[in-house]
Amino acid sequence: MKEKRILTLQDYSAMGRCSLTVALPIISACGIEAVGLPTAILSNHTQFKSWTYVDLTQEILPTIDKWADYNHHFDAIYTGYLGDSQIEPVIEVFKRLKEESTFVLVDPAFAAYGKMYPGFGYQHVELMRKLIAHADIVRPNITEACFLTGHRFVSNEADEEEIRSLIADLQKLGPSKVVLSGIHFPSNSIGCAFTNEDGSISTYSTECLPYTCHGTGDVFASVLTSKLVLGYQMKDAVKAAHDFVHAAMIKTEKDGQKDMLTYGVDFEPCLGLLTK
Repeated sequence: MKEKRILTLQDYSAMGRCSLTVALPIISACGIEAVGLPTAILSNHTQFKSWTYVDLTQEILPTIDKWADYNHHFDAIYTGYLGDSQIEPVIEVFKRLKEESTFVLVDPAFAAYGKMYPGFGYQHVELMRKLIAHADIVRPNITEACFLTGHRFVSNEADEEEIRSLIADLQKLGPSKVVLSGIHFPSNSIGCAFTNEDGSISTYSTECLPYTCHGTGDVFASVLTSKLVLGYQMKDAVKAAHDFVHAAMIKTEKDGQKDMLTYGVDFEPCLGLLTK
């Protein structure tokens, strides 16, 4: 079988597990060539008290111009954390590199628990809607889904009617498939709602752990994209991504990680689960 290749565009945060430091090893562990195009370089992610930031927006299009000399094919293009100035160049990347057999997955990566991440405002929501219009799959959490669709955020809990409404309104933005993560279900479970290949909606959940870790969304999106490239059905790809995050969070707590919200989830010891 010809080796698969995923292009991921997001920042490189040197400290704190997220973005490219999460995506590249996970994609590689799945046996897929990981091509990372850094959109910015940060000393650490923005959940720390302070950080340095070098914008690489001006390098995005010259990089893909150079690739055009070699006729590279990508099985998927996956985006994570992006700044306002990077949305239009990334849309141009989609236009130039997306082929009939390429799918685009957008992880909005701008908000959680009812609030936007530091540095983002409502202009970013409008720009993200423009980006999502070019996606085949969008993978927001509940907070991001509410911002994107104009729904009022109440909590991470959602009933079946709310889930169906959010998914329908996200599809109106352009993507045919939606994976809505971070949903708190009854009986103390947490999981996802997603659209299947036939358009139906399913859910998957496991026990809700009594703590949270930074970077779990990036871990989830990286596994999900990889499994879909490998030919998994949506339900199996979602299950694999969710179960991997769950296992990594348990490992993080077991290892005694004191500051999970800054240093992130200990996914590295679990990479062997993806190589089987």
